[in-house]
Amino acid sequence: MSEVRADLCIRGVSKSYGATLALQDVDLELPGGKLICFLGPSGCGKTTLLRIIAGVESVSAGSVWLGDVELTDVPTHKRNVGMVFQSFALFPHLSVAENVAYGLRIRGASRQERRRRADELLALVQLEGLGSRGVAQLSGGQRQRVAMARALALDPQLFLLDEPLSALDAKLREAMQVELRRLQRRVGITTIIVTHDQEEAMTMADLVVVMGHNRVQQVGAPMEVYRRPVNRFVADFLGSNNFLPAEVLGEGAVSVLGQRLMLPVPAGTAGQVTLSVRPEDLRLATEKPAGAAFEGRVTFVRDLGRTVETFVRVGEHELSVLGAPALAEGTPVWLEVPPEAGVVLAG
Repeated sequence: MSEVRADLCIRGVSKSYGATLALQDVDLELPGGKLICFLGPSGCGKTTLLRIIAGVESVSAGSVWLGDVELTDVPTHKRNVGMVFQSFALFPHLSVAENVAYGLRIRGASRQERRRRADELLALVQLEGLGSRGVAQLSGGQRQRVAMARALALDPQLFLLDEPLSALDAKLREAMQVELRRLQRRVGITTIIVTHDQEEAMTMADLVVVMGHNRVQQVGAPMEVYRRPVNRFVADFLGSNNFLPAEVLGEGAVSVLGQRLMLPVPAGTAGQVTLSVRPEDLRLATEKPAGAAFEGRVTFVRDLGRTVETFVRVGEHELSVLGAPALAEGTPVWLEVPPEAGVVLAG
């Protein structure tokens, strides 16, 4: 496998299809050797960006660099990029081994070299001994692995996957998330995965690029973007959240529903803001705590198996709380926001 771990740089990239804007002013510095997820809702531009990196799409503005080499105008077949499409795009008339070695055959590799490389890659993706089978004889997960092996056959510098697990059932998808992460760690190749599945991105990625409204909204480690979203879009898209109107009182203090809360306030933030707090971070009590707390009443309780979700009405707002003991509907309660839990969002 390649030892090259060049950083990937996206500089001022925009893409339009006629009057339709697919990407706007995308700037990214992505480290080599990592597993990176482009995460966002349908239509946000994440697949378009992946296809631009692969060379399948051209840019309307901006440039793409891999280390010191500009790829912007380099044809796809000269970019040394391996790509796995959502449909897998395997050749049904070829055997598993022939599918894996197809790119090598196009490049003129000898039969012996193609066989050796196919065997090596099938072992890497745990499909030893299946080289002579037809792809129709394989399960969905096995076909996924064949597609990965084929993309890696030419020893690419970049490994790109477009919604690679979306066609699999839930249990197989979870298993393949683990396998794909292990594979990336073994080969050490820079890997970029497009997904709209938050759990997939959070459990697999070294770095998450959250996209929305045709722009990059936030880049960071999974827990960083989850715990410290930079805006409401990120906070709302990643997992469940509670939002409350607030007003900045000064550095480290906000007013929320008549209560003064001591919370970190981003520099330069003033006036009306939004408080974001995750359901698992709210503390629920049946007796009034010593500090600031919101008085409310339980409106609904549901058992999720691993935890209990409690809905509490506080004034005009209904908040979700995870992990609290199950209480009867109508029970008066108090909610606390720990200082380390609340996130103040501008605007």
